[in-house]
Amino acid sequence: MKRRTTGRMSTGLSLLVLACWLGASAARASDIDMNAPLNGWRNSGGDSNERYTQDVHYPAVAVATPEGQSKSALIEGQIRNAPKKKGTAVGTLVVDGTPLPQRIEEDGKFSRPYAFPAGSNGVELRAPDGSRKRVQFYDAYSGKTQPKLRVVLAWDTDGTDLDLHVVSPDGAHAWYGDRVTPNGGALDVDVTTGYGPEIYSSAAPLKGTYLVYVNYYGSGSGRSDMTVAQVTIITNENTPDEKSETIRVPMRKAGELTLVKTFVVP
Repeated sequence: MKRRTTGRMSTGLSLLVLACWLGASAARASDIDMNAPLNGWRNSGGDSNERYTQDVHYPAVAVATPEGQSKSALIEGQIRNAPKKKGTAVGTLVVDGTPLPQRIEEDGKFSRPYAFPAGSNGVELRAPDGSRKRVQFYDAYSGKTQPKLRVVLAWDTDGTDLDLHVVSPDGAHAWYGDRVTPNGGALDVDVTTGYGPEIYSSAAPLKGTYLVYVNYYGSGSGRSDMTVAQVTIITNENTPDEKSETIRVPMRKAGELTLVKTFVVP
């Protein structure tokens, strides 16, 4: 009888501990405020404040979000009650299935511009403590320009500057010094303070061979710490024909220029 009673008590205690752990996890997750995007249905038509490029000013601000950015082209929020510590932290954003490192400021705020395609989109923030918050929304604006090609660069260290360079089949070169090419391809923000992302997009990509380079420009500390570049190539995003490929390449020193990927748009 004692053994059976002890077994029941042990099982009950285990369940109680599990319930408390799950409750604590839920409480931590509820501390993530996602101001943009929001769950539900929306129509971003007629919104003229969507910006995906910005002027370059050095030293760059920590959050590369254009002033007055539209909520329909923004990922923004705050982790409340985060442990107090000096400096920034890094979480993970998963945007429509693509994981990206996300800089978290000392006050728990995070922000970045993002050009969402029409249709269904999902954004999840994974905080440094493991808690997470996910939103799902549908943009019904049928006139929205769809990026048929995206090249996304992110990297895994703070205080470092990697640059994305994309050469299209006609020889046009998109980089931070010349962001918008005559064929319509464009590079968005130039992130100089770590993590990225920098995103090249084209609504009507030319057929032929593309070259994707990553340049290790430098680091704010003056050191040349190794960082790992992550390049994700997405074609026909948000359609049944969507394809995605991710390549990771170590970048060892400032000045290094690496051909990360050659691919063909048929």
